[in-house]
Order: sequence, then structure tokens, then C-alpha cells
Amino acid sequence: MANKNTNGKKTTERYRLTQPRFKWMLAFTIIVVFSLYMLSVFQTNAFPNRVKEGLPIIYRFMIEDLFPPNWGYLNRVAQSLLETWNMALFSTTFAAIFALPLSFIASSNINRNKWLYQVVRNLLNILRTIPEVILAVLFVALVGIGAVSGILALTVFSLGILAKLVSETIEAVDPGPIEAIRASGGNTLQVITYGIMPQILPQFASYTLYVLEINVKASVILGFVGAGGIGIIMQQQLRMFNYNNVATIVFMTFLTITIIDTVSNRLRGHLE
Repeated sequence: MANKNTNGKKTTERYRLTQPRFKWMLAFTIIVVFSLYMLSVFQTNAFPNRVKEGLPIIYRFMIEDLFPPNWGYLNRVAQSLLETWNMALFSTTFAAIFALPLSFIASSNINRNKWLYQVVRNLLNILRTIPEVILAVLFVALVGIGAVSGILALTVFSLGILAKLVSETIEAVDPGPIEAIRASGGNTLQVITYGIMPQILPQFASYTLYVLEINVKASVILGFVGAGGIGIIMQQQLRMFNYNNVATIVFMTFLTITIIDTVSNRLRGHLE
């Protein structure tokens, strides 16, 4: 900005866009983050040259061992993929059913009881922090090897995610309809039915489809610990070094998940 001094000459006054303290803090943060990355590289021995040395091994493994896939194993893979899909579908359905009432209890604009609100919130946080593989191990020990343990593990894991997302959506709804129903003497059930559900249904359906995508992918991994699905036969074929069968499993799993993700993304796009 130009100003005139006492001699009548124009001077230019500079305005600082960023404060010196902010620059020092930014530089310090970058140095700390870079140092942590370098420490992680040395601690894990994850140097780029190791990746370069491993590329020819990966290439030979894919060309010599995995190719060509054993298409005669396709029927067995299809059966396991169907079981994987059923696990994901059932677990997502159960999680959606139980998540809806929990979401209202975990919403501060619906549940006025602070103690109950905090208890449910903490419960949802605990459910989300337990990995689905750990849950699968626990349920395999409880009900045995098979799809049932996988369904139970994914239901509990999905419940924490879905209830958390929906409860935050409920807390962000337009308060106008809620206040109008309460002012006219409506009870909590009427507030939920007429004031909240019409506002959150598209998001609830979108979140449910998103959780279904997660469960389809997670159910593949759960098979490695005996929780049913395609993961069981993949682990068996890997142990027996039947890499042609493994290639068929990988290809069909990739194709199935891609189709499910594509359909789900389009549906969620229309809902949102």
C-alpha cells in the first residue's frame, strides 16, 4: 500500500501474509514429520532398494507360478464367493437393524440423558477400535469354524461404524422440524418418525451400502482365521502351493469386489 511521508515522497508499506511464528512452527512440524518417517524407515528396514530387488521375484512368481489360472477350480471358487457375499449381506443387514436405535440413543439432540448418552458413545468407540480379525478369532473360539462366526464378527464391527456415522448425521439435522413437533406436544417417537427419519434416510441407506462394501472385502480376510468364505480355501491352496488355484481365487475375488463396488457407488451417488 502506497503512503506519503513528511517529505511528500511515496513509500510502500508491506503487509505480512503469514506471521514469523507460523513459519517457524510450520518448519518445525515438517522437520519432526520427516524425522519420524526416516526413523520408521530405519526401524522397519524399509529401504527403496529392497523393493527394487524384489520386483523381479514378484514378476517371476506371477508369470511362472500364478499363470495360467486353473479354470477347472471355478465352481469351488464360486461357491465360496457366494458364501462370502452372504456373510457380508447378513452382517450388514443385522448391523443396520441394531444401529438405528443405538444411533438415536447416541445423539445428543434426541437423548437428553447425559449418562446414557456417554455410555452408548463409549460403547460404539470400543466396538470400532476392535479389529474385525480379532472379533473373528473370538467368535471362532465361541461358535466354531464357519460362516456363522464371520457373520457375528462383521455384525459387531459394522455396528460400531454404522451407528457412529448415523448418530453424527442425526445430530446435524435441521432442528426446525424437531422443535415444531415438540412445541405441538409431540413425543420422542413422533419426533424421530416425522422430524428425523425423513431427513436421514438417504444418508442411512448410503452408509449401509458403504458398510456392505467394507464387509465384502473384510470377509475375504476373515476366512484366514476360520471365519468362512473365500479366505478359507485361499489359505488352504496357499499352504499346498497350488498357485494356479490361488490365481483363480484372486481373479474371481477381484472381479466380484469390483462389480459390487461399482454398483454400490452408483447407488450411493443417486441417494446422495
